Amino acid sequence: MPLLPSSGPQNDAALAVLIDADNTQSSIIEALLDEVAKYGVASVKRIYGDWTSTHLRSWKDKLLAYAIQPIQQFSYTTGKNATDSAMIIDAMDLLYTDKLNGFCIVSSDSDFTRLAARIRESGLTVYGFGEKKTPRAFVAVCDKFIYTEILREASEEESDDDRPSAKPKKEFKVDRQLLKLLRDAVDDMADESGWAYLGGVGKKINNRSSEFDPRNYGFRKLGDLFRAIPQFEIEERPQENGSGRQIYIRWKKRRLL
Repeated sequence: MPLLPSSGPQNDAALAVLIDADNTQSSIIEALLDEVAKYGVASVKRIYGDWTSTHLRSWKDKLLAYAIQPIQQFSYTTGKNATDSAMIIDAMDLLYTDKLNGFCIVSSDSDFTRLAARIRESGLTVYGFGEKKTPRAFVAVCDKFIYTEILREASEEESDDDRPSAKPKKEFKVDRQLLKLLRDAVDDMADESGWAYLGGVGKKINNRSSEFDPRNYGFRKLGDLFRAIPQFEIEERPQENGSGRQIYIRWKKRRLL
């Protein structure tokens, strides 16, 4: 089961962050590492590429600042991605150290699909990070997949305080597929009166869809997404043993789909 973000104590899962420099923009690195910190501690941070090439120049200033170890991989043959092979070999070496709880594979390349599957077969969690063009096979094999467009938007927001933090609700239109995903998760967790705790619903959604993230729809939190969908009703209840409040969700209508 993926080591999802927790609202409780800090998650101290040991993670290896492996970055394909050829398929990742350097501008997202701060937001990327902030995202990784939600799932655990980046015990290993490595980035792979041909550092003699000029097209990786934008990465070089980031390496020292974020303590990322560059791994040199020469491009011996045109048309062959030697970087992928180096990442895969390193990942397998790290897998057998028995000191890690999970891997963060940062690439939009489908060549890492089998690697992700192999890591999961060993009982470790795999978080994928890549652009929306990432092949579906790689997205689906990860425990959770985060689109880097989200991270790019986060970086841009930090540099522009006037930019809205989320899309206006009038721009949001829920599609049939998303509505079914949310409703089925609520149904799975609902009590006899139809109410479901938001925390449990979130875990069910992630189990069903590795790439689901409310930020894909312009909302920072899952509760905000549910509030924007009129088919659901929201209720906040005080915690039994605490001063905070918990969010519960219920489907308003009878099942029609």
